[in-house]
Amino acid sequence: MNETKLSKRLKTVADFVHKDARIADIGSDHAYLPSYLCVNNQIRYAVAGEVNDGPYQSALSQVHRLGISGTVHVRKGNGLEVISPQEVDHVIIAGMGGALITEILETGREKLDGVKRLILQPNVMADRIRIWLKKNDWELIHEVILEEDDKIYEILVAERGYGDKPYTDQCELELLLGPFLMHEKNSAFIKKWKSEINSWKRILNQFEQAKETEEVKLKKEEVIRLITSVEEVISR
Repeated sequence: MNETKLSKRLKTVADFVHKDARIADIGSDHAYLPSYLCVNNQIRYAVAGEVNDGPYQSALSQVHRLGISGTVHVRKGNGLEVISPQEVDHVIIAGMGGALITEILETGREKLDGVKRLILQPNVMADRIRIWLKKNDWELIHEVILEEDDKIYEILVAERGYGDKPYTDQCELELLLGPFLMHEKNSAFIKKWKSEINSWKRILNQFEQAKETEEVKLKKEEVIRLITSVEEVISR
């Protein structure tokens, strides 16, 4: 992977960036994504943020090598502290856990002033992000689930709007599975949730062998409800 050829995961993220956007790529690592977008004349400005010194230095070297430092600005800092309000109109956070992405968004909420689009790619716990988006009136407008190198990734795209819009009376399940993904049900979606169901069944088996307390009973009921609900989505 380099500035001319991205991974399938990052290429999908790149496809959601508007032409001539001003982006912040938080946790940019080697700055491959903003470099790719710049080299392909898709953006007019980018901030590549990185908190760790090694990836930060790698990003600096990458941008210097390509001669694009006038467009891609590499900054060291934690989360959204690397940008100013109104500086960018797209924020991209890819390759982290959903809990960490949510924490970055919440901690840096004032930095989202002027941002029109969020492109978020959690490795796990995408539901945590959906809950935050809904609560903060970021409307989920698109989702992708894909498999690459035996790993499954979800990509969430949101814009300012009505946070409740994509959800129905099945909101709790849609927050977990993704309102768009659970209707599309592609092969990566089926694979992911069949694996989750198997994990829940192992947990249920452990509960069956545990001493029956009120707490264990409630947890068993919750796991059974999850298994039943997700199996119904997959099978219909």
